[in-house]
Amino acid sequence: MGTASFSVLELFQLGGIIMWPLLIFSIAAVAIFIERSIFLLYHKLDIEEMAVKTGEYIKNNDYKGAGEYLSAFPKKYMGARILLALIGQKKQGKAFSVHHAERAAETEAMNCVNSLENGFNFLTALGSLSPLTGFLGTVTGMIGAFRSIAEATEVNAQIVANGIYEALITTVFGLIIAIIAMVAHSIFSHIVDKFASRVEGACSVLISRMDDRPEERIHEEPSDDQSAINQNNAPESGTA
Repeated sequence: MGTASFSVLELFQLGGIIMWPLLIFSIAAVAIFIERSIFLLYHKLDIEEMAVKTGEYIKNNDYKGAGEYLSAFPKKYMGARILLALIGQKKQGKAFSVHHAERAAETEAMNCVNSLENGFNFLTALGSLSPLTGFLGTVTGMIGAFRSIAEATEVNAQIVANGIYEALITTVFGLIIAIIAMVAHSIFSHIVDKFASRVEGACSVLISRMDDRPEERIHEEPSDDQSAINQNNAPESGTA
């Protein structure tokens, strides 16, 4: 006993009108996947090597050289942009502020991460809307199937099976689109999170090297002269 085979076009026609929004969702998911893949491959997200080199410049107190080194990288090197914003907070003749340096690096890092995550919300939305739309098509298809059963003079198993078969097509397409969107979102999010973690670690190390302020002595021991003054000012206790 052979099984019937259908082309994608025939399955699309069997799915009914709900297949049109699913078609739009599928095109959007594939387009975002391709666009984000090209974007992430184009931009260089490595930061370890340039952070080590920048640390050597800082160790030699050559902030001008560090700035020139980082400025030589093209804009697609996002790590260089972040480290350059950090190095820029070390200005000649002015006290270094750890808070301002952290804010500058954080602001530039957020701009880079936001550009990397552009389109991620659409993937999440498509991953949620596609199966719901597919279920909607299944429900409307089931309604039509049971209506055909109600209007039929003779009901057999084939009529019921065909109606359910056609109704479930939209669910299958919706789930396929959702899987593609969510897998793409997970892969891209992992890449961006890994980049953000590396940036945070590199900036923390460099900021600690740039902070050349002497450590504050929290508990200072009084000098001998001060101890003598304290002893002389202490109230005398005697016996009557």
